[in-house]
Amino acid sequence: MEELTTREREELYEDLKRLRDELNELLAMSEDGTKPVDVDEPIGRISRGDALQQQQMARASKENNRLRLKRIENALAAHRNNSYGFCRQCEEPIGFARLKTRPETPFCLSCQKEFESR
Repeated sequence: MEELTTREREELYEDLKRLRDELNELLAMSEDGTKPVDVDEPIGRISRGDALQQQQMARASKENNRLRLKRIENALAAHRNNSYGFCRQCEEPIGFARLKTRPETPFCLSCQKEFESR
């Protein structure tokens, strides 16, 4: 795999910043969906169950967004110290196509597959 060109690095850096901003916005908007369900609120039994399920889904989505935001912040830090685009496991370059799809990924495809197979 070839190292990223300057243009590719700049494009991915902009992608990372845009994703960071989008995730921060999503996390700010998700606050209402993760508030506790008021058991004293006069809603039906099924509606309360739906509300609890929606709350659990909102919490899971929020946690996933937090984890992705952390990976994006790590990728931005790697960009600043010129280690972005290299696999954290084998230190080989990660392909542009893979980074364009998931710019925060810390692993090349081979190491990712190995990690997932464990």
